[in-house]
Amino acid sequence: MKRGLKFLLFVLVAIGFAAVANANSLKDNPNYEVLKNFKPQGVTTSKCLMCHKRRDQGIVADWQHSKHAKAGVGCVDCHVVPKGYPTAFKKHPLRGKKWAVQIAVSSITCAKCHPEEVVQFMNSGHARAGSQWLAGNQSGHGYAMTKLSYNYEAMRGDNPSLNGHTGMAKGIDPALNVNQDNPALAANTVANNCIQCHGAVITLDKQGVPTPDVWPNDGMSSRYPDGGIGSCVACHSRHKFSAAAARQPGACANCHLGPDHPDIEIFDSSVHGHILATNPEDYDFSTGEQIPGKTLRGPTCFTCHMSGINGLKSTHNISTRLEWNLWAPKSFKRTKGNETAGWAWYESRKLSRGNPKAGNLDGPAAARATMKKVCATCHENTFIKNYFIRTDGQVTLYNQYNTIAVKMFKTLKSKGLIKSDLWSDPFFKLYYYAWHHEGRRMRQGAAMGSPDYSHWHGVFEVMQDIREMKDIYNYRLRLLKKYKDPKKVLLNEAPMSMAPHN
Repeated sequence: MKRGLKFLLFVLVAIGFAAVANANSLKDNPNYEVLKNFKPQGVTTSKCLMCHKRRDQGIVADWQHSKHAKAGVGCVDCHVVPKGYPTAFKKHPLRGKKWAVQIAVSSITCAKCHPEEVVQFMNSGHARAGSQWLAGNQSGHGYAMTKLSYNYEAMRGDNPSLNGHTGMAKGIDPALNVNQDNPALAANTVANNCIQCHGAVITLDKQGVPTPDVWPNDGMSSRYPDGGIGSCVACHSRHKFSAAAARQPGACANCHLGPDHPDIEIFDSSVHGHILATNPEDYDFSTGEQIPGKTLRGPTCFTCHMSGINGLKSTHNISTRLEWNLWAPKSFKRTKGNETAGWAWYESRKLSRGNPKAGNLDGPAAARATMKKVCATCHENTFIKNYFIRTDGQVTLYNQYNTIAVKMFKTLKSKGLIKSDLWSDPFFKLYYYAWHHEGRRMRQGAAMGSPDYSHWHGVFEVMQDIREMKDIYNYRLRLLKKYKDPKKVLLNEAPMSMAPHN
């Protein structure tokens, strides 16, 4: 009896902690209350337009054709902040005694009118896109990606990188040390790479002007000085901020494309993409209503992941209908509720790796049931049931391949047979491609109905990766028997050709 009571108490406490962990509020950041209650005096949108109508005709035209303009929301509502606000532009020619203009606008500003949408976004996997790689000191993968971007790709050489790291690229090929004494150039070039999709920590100069190494960018979850995460422009492009444009697959295609997550290519090559391409007249993106025969003939990214359809509520939390994590090195069920990375920055400016298991608060089974409800708008039960059985089979198969790869990688690493410069090691590159490129395509292609990406761009290439890894693995172990010294193995290893990885 006592054991039963203890167990019940443990469960209740655990539930309590889970509820607290998922109870983040916009009020946890005082800047939200500051902006929400701020009423600037002596400045109007018409004053802004006196200059910008002449200088920035495209910006003004976009705003004039927006719902914001029709509702009377103008420049002042988004770009005017209290004088001491963290993003205030101190030397802007238009400024008052108690107010200033901000250039870098975070989602805290948007939350003044759209608090529910911002909270939903903060609870989603999108809110961890920036910290996923910026918090490199908290994971081996993040560290490797930070090193790749800031030291190798930008040829920064042996220089400090993010979050207190020093000498990240020690031993780098001298030919790649071109920007050793020019770290600013290296940082500015990184602004063209990961930042544009993932986001960055936005830094301002002494006058409050964003620096070129991090801004402008439309990264999904940039970290702003006021604690804001993202600026909503990733999907709702400035300055029209059109919901209709954000509902179209093209909005997602800014980032969800290419060799590592070709989601727009997967969609375009699926039956759903074919229907949109051949029957665009059957779609109405001007409304959030999703009614077959009225606003759509087949689903788009928005339909499945965000829309209000078949009795579901629309949401900006793109994680709530996902059962699996399909981007990680090994897939796992999404069992941990809301995302945490955005809130960590919002509340205390802490870079966190966040919660890759973020999903539905009621667990992965509830997420799957929700997605099935989307499918049930157009498909019958046997079709849906069989489709997801097949998808789960492909995810499970990928995990089996990954188990083989991880076992070989750990063995080689334990014996000193992986190069310290991971990006020059053929085994590591194959290991990386097998999950980051081919493995994602294998899983996501199956989940979204593209046979070519699931097979030829997916499992076939994963299988080839494993075979090539096995060749390198056996070769290095044979050389270790011969030389007895792992350093001699890596020094004397003959170059091995790899299959192309597109």
